[in-house]
Amino acid sequence: MRRIPRALLAGTAATLVLGLAASQATADGAPSDASRAAAHRVATQPATLDTLARFFARDGALTRAAAKPRIEGEAVPVYHLSADFVAGREDAPVADLEFLASEAVASDGRKASLWTARLDGAWRIVNIASGDDETRYAALGERKLPGGTVFQEPQIDAWYVQRNARVVPLDEDARRAIGAKAITLDAYRERVHRAYGDKLAGSAYAKSGKAGGYGASPQQPASATPEPGDTMGGPVTVASALAGLGALAALALIGGAALRRRRGTTGR
Repeated sequence: MRRIPRALLAGTAATLVLGLAASQATADGAPSDASRAAAHRVATQPATLDTLARFFARDGALTRAAAKPRIEGEAVPVYHLSADFVAGREDAPVADLEFLASEAVASDGRKASLWTARLDGAWRIVNIASGDDETRYAALGERKLPGGTVFQEPQIDAWYVQRNARVVPLDEDARRAIGAKAITLDAYRERVHRAYGDKLAGSAYAKSGKAGGYGASPQQPASATPEPGDTMGGPVTVASALAGLGALAALALIGGAALRRRRGTTGR
Protein backbone atom coordinates (compact mmCIF):
# COMPACT_ATOMS: atom_id res chain seq x y z
CA MET A 1 0.00 0.00 0.00
CA ARG A 2 1.03 3.53 -0.69
CA ARG A 3 1.81 5.77 2.25
CA ILE A 4 0.79 9.45 1.93
CA PRO A 5 2.18 11.32 4.93
CA ARG A 6 1.31 14.95 4.17
CA ALA A 7 -0.31 17.20 1.64
CA LEU A 8 -0.53 20.85 0.72
CA LEU A 9 -4.10 21.93 0.10
CA ALA A 10 -5.46 25.07 -1.51
CA GLY A 11 -8.83 26.55 -0.66
CA THR A 12 -11.38 25.26 1.80
CA ALA A 13 -11.93 21.62 2.70
CA ALA A 14 -12.75 18.14 1.56
CA THR A 15 -15.15 19.12 -1.19
CA LEU A 16 -12.42 20.61 -3.36
CA VAL A 17 -11.65 17.63 -5.55
CA LEU A 18 -14.97 15.96 -6.22
CA GLY A 19 -16.39 16.89 -9.59
CA LEU A 20 -14.19 19.94 -10.20
CA ALA A 21 -12.19 18.43 -13.02
CA ALA A 22 -15.28 16.61 -14.25
CA SER A 23 -16.89 19.95 -15.08
CA GLN A 24 -14.07 20.46 -17.60
CA ALA A 25 -14.58 17.08 -19.26
CA THR A 26 -15.56 16.46 -22.86
CA ALA A 27 -18.76 14.65 -23.76
CA ASP A 28 -17.11 11.23 -23.40
CA GLY A 29 -15.87 12.01 -19.87
CA ALA A 30 -12.26 12.72 -20.83
CA PRO A 31 -10.63 16.04 -19.90
CA SER A 32 -10.47 18.57 -22.70
CA ASP A 33 -7.11 19.49 -24.23
CA ALA A 34 -7.53 22.98 -22.79
CA SER A 35 -8.05 21.59 -19.30
CA ARG A 36 -4.95 19.41 -19.52
CA ALA A 37 -2.88 22.32 -20.78
CA ALA A 38 -4.17 24.58 -18.00
CA ALA A 39 -3.40 21.96 -15.35
CA HIS A 40 0.13 21.59 -16.72
CA ARG A 41 0.68 25.36 -16.63
CA VAL A 42 -0.37 25.49 -12.97
CA ALA A 43 1.85 22.52 -12.13
CA THR A 44 4.93 24.14 -13.67
CA GLN A 45 4.54 27.69 -12.39
CA PRO A 46 7.26 28.95 -9.98
CA ALA A 47 4.89 29.15 -6.99
CA THR A 48 3.97 25.48 -7.41
CA LEU A 49 7.59 24.39 -7.77
CA ASP A 50 8.45 26.32 -4.60
CA THR A 51 5.67 24.52 -2.73
CA LEU A 52 6.93 21.19 -4.09
CA ALA A 53 10.40 22.04 -2.81
CA ARG A 54 8.93 22.49 0.68
CA PHE A 55 7.05 19.21 0.31
CA PHE A 56 10.18 17.26 -0.59
CA ALA A 57 12.15 18.99 2.20
CA ARG A 58 9.57 18.25 4.91
CA ASP A 59 11.44 15.22 6.34
CA GLY A 60 14.91 16.74 6.24
CA ALA A 61 16.28 14.40 3.56
CA LEU A 62 16.81 17.43 1.32
CA THR A 63 16.98 21.13 1.93
CA ARG A 64 14.36 23.26 0.25
CA ALA A 65 17.04 24.79 -1.99
CA ALA A 66 18.45 21.39 -2.95
CA ALA A 67 15.11 19.76 -3.81
CA LYS A 68 14.93 21.35 -7.28
CA PRO A 69 11.59 19.72 -8.20
CA ARG A 70 10.54 19.34 -11.82
CA ILE A 71 7.34 18.20 -13.54
CA GLU A 72 7.66 15.15 -15.77
CA GLY A 73 5.26 14.70 -18.67
CA GLU A 74 1.71 15.98 -19.04
CA ALA A 75 -1.17 15.99 -16.58
CA VAL A 76 -3.20 12.77 -16.63
CA PRO A 77 -6.89 12.32 -15.78
CA VAL A 78 -7.70 10.43 -12.59
CA TYR A 79 -11.00 8.57 -12.42
CA HIS A 80 -12.74 7.05 -9.39
CA LEU A 81 -15.39 4.36 -9.24
CA SER A 82 -18.76 5.92 -10.07
CA ALA A 83 -21.64 5.91 -7.59
CA ASP A 84 -24.08 5.64 -10.50
CA PHE A 85 -22.26 2.55 -11.75
CA VAL A 86 -22.37 1.01 -8.26
CA ALA A 87 -26.09 1.75 -8.11
CA GLY A 88 -26.58 -0.07 -11.43
CA ARG A 89 -27.94 2.92 -13.33
CA GLU A 90 -28.30 2.29 -17.05
CA ASP A 91 -25.44 3.54 -19.23
CA ALA A 92 -23.47 4.84 -16.22
CA PRO A 93 -19.69 4.87 -16.85
CA VAL A 94 -17.59 2.70 -14.59
CA ALA A 95 -15.76 5.76 -13.24
CA ASP A 96 -16.00 9.54 -13.07
CA LEU A 97 -13.25 12.06 -13.67
CA GLU A 98 -12.09 13.44 -10.31
CA PHE A 99 -8.97 15.53 -10.95
CA LEU A 100 -5.82 15.77 -13.08
CA ALA A 101 -2.46 14.60 -11.76
CA SER A 102 1.08 15.59 -12.67
CA GLU A 103 4.26 13.75 -11.69
CA ALA A 104 6.77 15.80 -9.70
CA VAL A 105 10.35 14.57 -9.23
CA ALA A 106 12.90 15.88 -6.72
CA SER A 107 16.65 16.05 -7.29
CA ASP A 108 17.15 12.82 -5.29
CA GLY A 109 14.64 10.93 -7.44
CA ARG A 110 11.70 10.92 -5.02
CA LYS A 111 8.33 11.44 -6.66
CA ALA A 112 5.07 13.10 -5.74
CA SER A 113 1.68 13.39 -7.39
CA LEU A 114 0.31 16.89 -7.88
CA TRP A 115 -3.51 16.96 -7.96
CA THR A 116 -5.08 19.80 -9.93
CA ALA A 117 -8.73 20.84 -10.27
CA ARG A 118 -10.74 23.82 -11.39
CA LEU A 119 -11.91 25.86 -8.41
CA ASP A 120 -13.76 29.18 -8.46
CA GLY A 121 -13.06 29.59 -12.15
CA ALA A 122 -9.33 28.88 -11.98
CA TRP A 123 -7.13 25.79 -12.05
CA ARG A 124 -5.47 25.21 -8.69
CA ILE A 125 -3.34 22.65 -6.87
CA VAL A 126 -5.62 20.90 -4.38
CA ASN A 127 -3.29 18.20 -3.07
CA ILE A 128 0.26 16.87 -3.15
CA ALA A 129 0.70 13.18 -2.35
CA SER A 130 3.87 11.14 -2.10
CA GLY A 131 4.57 8.59 -4.82
CA ASP A 132 3.46 8.42 -8.44
CA ASP A 133 0.46 6.08 -8.40
CA GLU A 134 -1.72 8.26 -10.60
CA THR A 135 0.71 8.72 -13.49
CA ARG A 136 2.28 5.25 -13.13
CA TYR A 137 -1.02 3.39 -13.34
CA ALA A 138 -2.20 5.64 -16.18
CA ALA A 139 0.83 4.52 -18.19
CA LEU A 140 0.48 0.87 -17.16
CA GLY A 141 -3.21 0.84 -18.09
CA GLU A 142 -2.46 2.25 -21.53
CA ARG A 143 0.06 -0.53 -22.10
CA LYS A 144 -2.31 -3.24 -20.86
CA LEU A 145 -5.47 -2.02 -22.62
CA PRO A 146 -4.75 0.83 -25.05
CA GLY A 147 -7.50 3.42 -25.17
CA GLY A 148 -9.07 2.20 -21.94
CA THR A 149 -10.11 4.16 -18.84
CA VAL A 150 -7.73 3.77 -15.90
CA PHE A 151 -9.57 4.19 -12.62
CA GLN A 152 -9.24 3.68 -8.89
CA GLU A 153 -11.60 1.95 -6.49
CA PRO A 154 -10.57 4.14 -3.53
CA GLN A 155 -12.30 2.04 -0.87
CA ILE A 156 -9.61 -0.65 -1.29
CA ASP A 157 -6.94 1.46 -3.07
CA ALA A 158 -7.25 -0.77 -6.16
CA TRP A 159 -6.40 0.28 -9.72
CA TYR A 160 -7.95 -1.07 -12.92
CA VAL A 161 -8.25 -0.31 -16.61
CA GLN A 162 -11.56 -0.78 -18.45
CA ARG A 163 -12.39 -0.78 -22.11
CA ASN A 164 -15.68 -1.92 -23.60
CA ALA A 165 -16.69 -5.09 -21.71
CA ARG A 166 -13.31 -5.82 -20.05
CA VAL A 167 -11.90 -4.78 -16.68
CA VAL A 168 -8.22 -5.58 -16.10
CA PRO A 169 -6.54 -5.40 -12.66
CA LEU A 170 -3.41 -3.24 -12.45
CA ASP A 171 -2.16 -3.75 -8.89
CA GLU A 172 -2.18 -6.31 -6.10
CA ASP A 173 -5.25 -4.81 -4.43
CA ALA A 174 -7.22 -5.15 -7.66
CA ARG A 175 -5.99 -8.73 -8.17
CA ARG A 176 -7.12 -9.63 -4.68
CA ALA A 177 -10.53 -8.16 -5.47
CA ILE A 178 -11.24 -9.71 -8.89
CA GLY A 179 -8.47 -12.22 -9.56
CA ALA A 180 -5.35 -12.06 -11.69
CA LYS A 181 -7.11 -11.96 -15.05
CA ALA A 182 -9.59 -9.66 -16.76
CA ILE A 183 -13.27 -9.97 -15.92
CA THR A 184 -16.33 -8.69 -17.71
CA LEU A 185 -17.73 -5.27 -16.96
CA ASP A 186 -20.97 -6.93 -15.85
CA ALA A 187 -19.08 -9.13 -13.39
CA TYR A 188 -17.28 -6.11 -11.98
CA ARG A 189 -20.57 -4.22 -11.65
CA GLU A 190 -22.04 -7.13 -9.71
CA ARG A 191 -19.03 -7.20 -7.36
CA VAL A 192 -19.08 -3.50 -6.50
CA HIS A 193 -22.85 -3.49 -6.19
CA ARG A 194 -22.61 -6.31 -3.65
CA ALA A 195 -19.84 -4.49 -1.80
CA TYR A 196 -21.23 -0.96 -1.79
CA GLY A 197 -24.75 -0.93 -3.19
CA ASP A 198 -26.42 -0.84 0.24
CA LYS A 199 -24.08 1.89 1.48
CA LEU A 200 -24.76 4.64 -1.05
CA ALA A 201 -25.88 8.14 -0.10
CA GLY A 202 -29.37 8.01 1.37
CA SER A 203 -29.10 4.36 2.39
CA ALA A 204 -29.91 3.12 5.87
CA TYR A 205 -26.19 2.44 6.30
CA ALA A 206 -25.28 6.05 5.54
CA LYS A 207 -28.11 7.40 7.70
CA SER A 208 -26.93 5.28 10.62
CA GLY A 209 -23.77 7.35 10.84
CA LYS A 210 -21.48 4.50 9.80
CA ALA A 211 -20.43 5.98 6.46
CA GLY A 212 -17.03 6.92 7.83
CA GLY A 213 -15.97 3.30 7.88
CA TYR A 214 -18.21 0.50 9.08
CA GLY A 215 -19.06 2.04 12.43
CA ALA A 216 -15.79 3.90 12.98
CA SER A 217 -15.82 7.68 12.87
CA PRO A 218 -13.47 9.06 10.18
CA GLN A 219 -10.38 10.69 11.60
CA GLN A 220 -10.23 14.44 11.33
CA PRO A 221 -7.36 15.92 9.32
CA ALA A 222 -4.55 17.26 11.46
CA SER A 223 -3.80 20.71 10.12
CA ALA A 224 -0.97 23.10 10.86
CA THR A 225 -0.46 26.83 10.46
CA PRO A 226 0.73 27.74 6.96
CA GLU A 227 4.33 28.82 6.62
CA PRO A 228 4.91 32.53 6.09
CA GLY A 229 4.71 33.34 2.40
CA ASP A 230 2.80 30.19 1.54
CA THR A 231 1.75 30.98 -2.01
CA MET A 232 -0.72 28.09 -2.26
CA GLY A 233 -3.14 29.79 0.11
CA GLY A 234 -3.88 26.76 2.27
CA PRO A 235 -2.64 24.81 5.29
CA VAL A 236 -0.33 21.84 5.48
CA THR A 237 -2.46 18.85 6.43
CA VAL A 238 -2.57 15.06 6.42
CA ALA A 239 -2.95 13.95 2.82
CA SER A 240 -5.64 11.43 3.63
CA ALA A 241 -8.01 14.35 4.17
CA LEU A 242 -8.38 14.29 0.40
CA ALA A 243 -7.21 10.83 -0.65
CA GLY A 244 -10.23 8.75 -1.57
CA LEU A 245 -12.59 11.71 -1.55
CA GLY A 246 -14.34 10.53 -4.64
CA ALA A 247 -15.53 7.48 -2.73
CA LEU A 248 -16.30 9.29 0.50
CA ALA A 249 -18.32 12.08 -1.07
CA ALA A 250 -19.87 10.31 -4.04
CA LEU A 251 -20.59 6.98 -2.40
CA ALA A 252 -20.89 8.24 1.20
CA LEU A 253 -19.56 4.97 2.48
CA ILE A 254 -16.31 3.45 3.65
CA GLY A 255 -13.67 5.98 2.62
CA GLY A 256 -12.50 6.54 6.19
CA ALA A 257 -11.41 2.94 6.62
CA ALA A 258 -9.49 2.98 3.36
CA LEU A 259 -7.76 6.25 4.26
CA ARG A 260 -6.55 4.94 7.60
CA ARG A 261 -5.26 1.82 5.86
CA ARG A 262 -3.28 3.88 3.32
CA ARG A 263 -1.77 6.16 5.92
CA GLY A 264 -0.38 3.35 8.03
CA THR A 265 1.46 1.44 5.32
CA THR A 266 4.65 1.80 3.36
CA GLY A 267 5.18 2.74 -0.25
CA ARG A 268 5.12 0.26 -3.06
